[in-house]
Amino acid sequence: MALLQFKKKPAETGQPVDPKVEAFLKDYSIEVMPRTAEKVEDFRDLLPEGTRVYIAHIEGTPIEDMVSTAKRLAREGYPVMPHFPARIIKDRATLADWIARYQGEAGVEQALMLAGGVDKPHGEFDSSMQLLETGLFGDFKRLHVAGHPEGNKDIDAKGGTANVDAALQWKQKFSETTDAEMALATQFAFEAQPIIEWANSLKAAGIDLPIHIGIAGPAKLQTMIKFAMACGVGPSIRVLQKRAKDVSKLLLPFEPTEVVSQLAAHKAANPDFNVTNVHFFPLGGIKTNAQWAIDHGGASAVPASQS
Repeated sequence: MALLQFKKKPAETGQPVDPKVEAFLKDYSIEVMPRTAEKVEDFRDLLPEGTRVYIAHIEGTPIEDMVSTAKRLAREGYPVMPHFPARIIKDRATLADWIARYQGEAGVEQALMLAGGVDKPHGEFDSSMQLLETGLFGDFKRLHVAGHPEGNKDIDAKGGTANVDAALQWKQKFSETTDAEMALATQFAFEAQPIIEWANSLKAAGIDLPIHIGIAGPAKLQTMIKFAMACGVGPSIRVLQKRAKDVSKLLLPFEPTEVVSQLAAHKAANPDFNVTNVHFFPLGGIKTNAQWAIDHGGASAVPASQS
């Protein structure tokens, strides 16, 4: 049976698509949660077929809801990458059960591993490295791990990036021992230059994992600031703070146009730049984010096909 074709079209903005941005958005990914996915009648009306969809596993979300969402997305034609937050996984048996469910019911072959945003581990795991060391992901085709362009206070509580840097070196070495394709999926940030400097510093340190850079999708400024503070976004939050001082822009949605355009221009001028993909956090809603991507050339990222 043929899958439904991707039907969304660019809005009539009157602005031509920047070819550098269009190229940069190729193969972008996006993140959902079970409760937000439920609000979407059919993802094929929003996303090009083949778009990688991460499923965020928030503390308290039943694994049944996660697997059900993965199964639904896979059925609609999307490669699914569920989160495996180490600190909410009780033990090895629980991890093995989750993996078996994802693989058996939804055919999942990709995973994002991260520590998870809880202070106290629920069991024996504290980091994504411990998950990798179990060997339970041995037959996964793609494994992503977390990157932090502006550091992470949960990992380096006293500031700096010593612990984050050490973890990245460990993940780099692990990537050289696995058959899975590995990449860094990062926290979102709002300024291009610090992202560029961070990415370049990784390459200089011998870390050549491709970077899927986190970008916050369009949202109300107040919403954006709330999420940025909750997620520990670093100095680039000043972009939002500056915007908040402009009364004329206070009620307008904040869009990622500037940061994406600057990163796209840098990528076009430096093809070996190690930021290879965009990963969207749809803070203002999946439909809003999907439309922004379409308007900027993202609709051509992965063409719909018959199956």
